[in-house]
Amino acid sequence: QVQLVESGGGSVQAGGSLRLSCAASGYTFSSYCMGWFRQAPGKEREGVALIGSDGSTNYTDSVKGRFTISKDKAKNTLYLQMNSLQPEDTARYRCAAKPGYGGGCFTGWRDYRYWGQGTQVTVSS
Repeated sequence: QVQLVESGGGSVQAGGSLRLSCAASGYTFSSYCMGWFRQAPGKEREGVALIGSDGSTNYTDSVKGRFTISKDKAKNTLYLQMNSLQPEDTARYRCAAKPGYGGGCFTGWRDYRYWGQGTQVTVSS
């Protein structure tokens, strides 16, 4: 049974940093695509950062240069380091996974099969 559990959200002021973690279990971590998605009230869910089984990454334009996605295979954990946070980054962040590799990982949220419950990130100005 695939399980994804996020942690690390919270409230910060603009310009601050947070690191989100997603502990994964129930599947072969190294052979899956993984990603971070977010959804703010009244807005559509959007992909923030994706990482392939080969370590390739893809970011939405608004977070490039500020966010970094990474994974620790030994710990079966996905991370999202978020720096220079802005109020528009306020959202519920969820990690997700699907079988796949390489560029096949860089798709929309509807293609992702497994989801965590999410963690709230709130950035105040």
